[in-house]
Amino acid sequence: MRLLVDEHMMDWDTAWHITQNTFAYTNHTLLPEALEKWPLPLFGSLLPRHLEIVFEINRRFLEEVRAKGQVDEDRIERLSLIEETEKKFVRMANLASVGSHAINGVAALHTRLLKQDVLSDFYELFPEKFLNVTNGVTPRRWVVLANPRLAQLITSRIGDGWIRNMEGHLRKLEKHAGEAEFQNDWRRIKYENKARLASIIRQRTGVVVDPGTLFDIQVKRIHEYKRQHLNVLHILTLYNRIKQDPHLDFVPRTVIFAGKAAPGYRKAKLIIKLINCVADLVNNDADVAGRLKVVFLPDFNVKNAHAVYPAADLSQQISTAGKEASGTGNMKFSMNGALTIGTLDGANIEIREAVGKENFFLFGLTADEVSSIRMQGYDPLRYVESNNELQGVIDLLARGALSKGDSSLFKPLVDSLVYHDEYMLMADFQSYIECQNQVDKVYHDQAQWTRMSILNVARIGRFSSDRSIREYAEKIWNVKPVKIRIG
Repeated sequence: MRLLVDEHMMDWDTAWHITQNTFAYTNHTLLPEALEKWPLPLFGSLLPRHLEIVFEINRRFLEEVRAKGQVDEDRIERLSLIEETEKKFVRMANLASVGSHAINGVAALHTRLLKQDVLSDFYELFPEKFLNVTNGVTPRRWVVLANPRLAQLITSRIGDGWIRNMEGHLRKLEKHAGEAEFQNDWRRIKYENKARLASIIRQRTGVVVDPGTLFDIQVKRIHEYKRQHLNVLHILTLYNRIKQDPHLDFVPRTVIFAGKAAPGYRKAKLIIKLINCVADLVNNDADVAGRLKVVFLPDFNVKNAHAVYPAADLSQQISTAGKEASGTGNMKFSMNGALTIGTLDGANIEIREAVGKENFFLFGLTADEVSSIRMQGYDPLRYVESNNELQGVIDLLARGALSKGDSSLFKPLVDSLVYHDEYMLMADFQSYIECQNQVDKVYHDQAQWTRMSILNVARIGRFSSDRSIREYAEKIWNVKPVKIRIG
């Protein structure tokens, strides 16, 4: 608007028409702290002319809303681009919603929750603006480059058309899912990928892990809603079981974490500390040697991820239902043959629909159930007191067993879980543990596990970025594909 009005001397209405039809708003989060609000004094001191334009956009927009009638002043306040609290802010999500011709979420559930909650007032005003484009990831990077052995095996059976058209070709793999020879090749490649990651882990952490164990992996940004600490509670549950019964029969596991915390996010950094303390406990206990290992792989980035996704047997996608916008790690793991243990959150829902519910380990509350329990009054302590295994792991944390007797170190996490539990780990704990027991049971049958792995890859085609980019082109950008001649 500033460029068109000030530099190109356009009248306001023409400039606004061009601006709205140029921009589209893709929302990537439901978390209120990530929907930016900029302090008005700071905005004004740095960008005084831009603030004048924001004020004028807001004045005209609210005038239009009032002119439509049947809009109360509470809603006007919520729609306003300016938050009129003691400390005034510019609401950037509101500005994006008003200044765009389309608004989309990045998974079906995410888009529904945008309409129902985060942007509900805008949805009531402009329902025609809202649509969904589920995320996708590119098979060229996440399979062909990251997992060349698997790419070659797939191509040997169905040709290389899948590399440019996953949706149209990968389904041909289904007829090979039960073939013993193909399964053997599939497992061999998975083992080689696990050996490659094991070598990297040893180089960077000094921890020796066995590629013959189940590689149970959770790599993503460290955040309470992504619930890395729920994964930790499962590790401690396994640890307690082994300590109580050294002859317990279960599948040996290597649990691998990676991810980064925001610089000022103390709880997230405390979760990283917790993971490393649990690793010290588990990895140095002779009673669990060869049966359970825990690794935090440092410096997670795209380059390191190339070795991680192909090595996973189990993909942990365990966020609180209703909190994850979409996720793309869930797609990268599934595209490389990992089976998912997850909640009905973000794109997990659509992945489960695509690969088949029988090929997905589902646990936990739904988004609607989370909301309902919250409204009724959620008491996490009740879940702790009624579950002996949960009491046991909370006690490990609370009494300082993981921190050389310092019971204060993890007290903020323990208090958060037992008395507040915003992300409902206590409510989902038992369902998660039972689902992990089912993972063990299925992994014992390698033919069944491998068949499920092959079907995950065969049915993951819709999560290619080729499909998502095509949908953006058709639904939002209004652009046509162009064929390029090479040579």
